[in-house]
Amino acid sequence: MRIAITGSTGMIGTALSAALTEDGHEIVRLVRHTHPDEAAGERHWSPFGDPDPKPYEGCDVVVHLAGAGLGDKRWSAAYKREIRESRVHGTDTLARSLALLTERPKALLSASAIGFYGDTGTTPVTEESPGSEDFLGAVCRDWETATKPAEDAGIPVAHLRNGVVLGGSGGALARMLPFFKAGIGGPIGSGRQYFSFIGMADYLAAVKHIMALTTEGTMTGAVNVTGPLPVTNRAFTKALGHVLHRPTVMPVPGFALRVMFGEMAHELTGSQRVLPARLTGSGFAFTTPDARAALAAALARGRGEPAENQAS
Repeated sequence: MRIAITGSTGMIGTALSAALTEDGHEIVRLVRHTHPDEAAGERHWSPFGDPDPKPYEGCDVVVHLAGAGLGDKRWSAAYKREIRESRVHGTDTLARSLALLTERPKALLSASAIGFYGDTGTTPVTEESPGSEDFLGAVCRDWETATKPAEDAGIPVAHLRNGVVLGGSGGALARMLPFFKAGIGGPIGSGRQYFSFIGMADYLAAVKHIMALTTEGTMTGAVNVTGPLPVTNRAFTKALGHVLHRPTVMPVPGFALRVMFGEMAHELTGSQRVLPARLTGSGFAFTTPDARAALAAALARGRGEPAENQAS
């Protein structure tokens, strides 16, 4: 298939583009700069312009991953607006553009996040659970609603409610590693909050699985893209220390997080025990379901080791 991807230069987008290319698909990299390299498969799109169907012409599937990074900056009022607008407005523009196509794609996979559920404590949540009214919950709700023009045009849409994706070359894990490698990593706050993660290899396989089902019209709506075994922050910290052979005895106090991250500290100390009910119910099998295996695979991937060595 010809698959268009926004956010194709990020950690997830880069890995997904490579994995789909290896499977024989043609990748259209949707980029925001105004001089796309057509020979490299780039096409220009604008998340804030008027709807324009041209970038998506001839594409069988669109995967929409673009959005300002949650952890890229301290959460000022201005950056919170950027987080929201890059997701909600960008998705609305893309969805309205797809609706203008004469030949529409077979599926739209649009990123969302488990932030939809808010702080759920120790209660397991699935796609049937209600959303939160906090900042991220409201952003995720409106982000998902923004695909409605595409749905109204008859395009099957899946909302990828992503957990923390463990990749060795970027994302949350890359920001943790320097501290843990130096032996000064530790639990965040109480360490009792649940942490929902998924290894990169499982994430890529899950997206392919969802894509196949969505193009058939048998999996639409919200899908939790997380591993089946969420763990407490303390257990995750212990697993990372084990894989790195480093101590993990220095807890990060909540006040220090508030100084460093401002309002985002609430997200770091919140608890989310999210289960991938629709994935497992559709027959998807995880290869690195537990934290230790997923972390070992992520670190091996970051070192460029062969796939067969990544879960050892």
